[in-house]
Amino acid sequence: MPRVDFYRLIRDPVERVLPAIATRILGNGDRLLVVAASAMQRQVIDEALWTLNPAGFLPHGNAGSPDEAIEPILLAGTLEASPPNQATHVALADGEWREEALGFERAFLLFDNSRIDDARATWRALAARDDVDNRFWKQDERGRWSEGP
Repeated sequence: MPRVDFYRLIRDPVERVLPAIATRILGNGDRLLVVAASAMQRQVIDEALWTLNPAGFLPHGNAGSPDEAIEPILLAGTLEASPPNQATHVALADGEWREEALGFERAFLLFDNSRIDDARATWRALAARDDVDNRFWKQDERGRWSEGP
């Protein structure tokens, strides 16, 4: 059963939140596909994966590059059911739900207040299904995440 984690971004933007999620995924030996339709947003995420952690960077590359199959984190503008890097996790960094995300073990829908109505509609649609495990995450003023309504 796929798991879908809804992350409402109130305090920090996606480029600050995504590296922490990616670090945990890589730490578990899994691979990640990051999807954002906007090339500008992918560039900002790319820079954050290089610089956010002062101790190092998170290895990643762009879809369509010669090394896409070996990248632990792959940045893409579209969602493919079978990503070149064989990712089992997908992060929808632009807040846009894509049904193909249910083909992954775990999907992360990262959204801000501009996409709150879309996220709520997606939550309701997925909650009505018996074959999806939904989780909702919220951030406190100190930046810590907790599961909740």
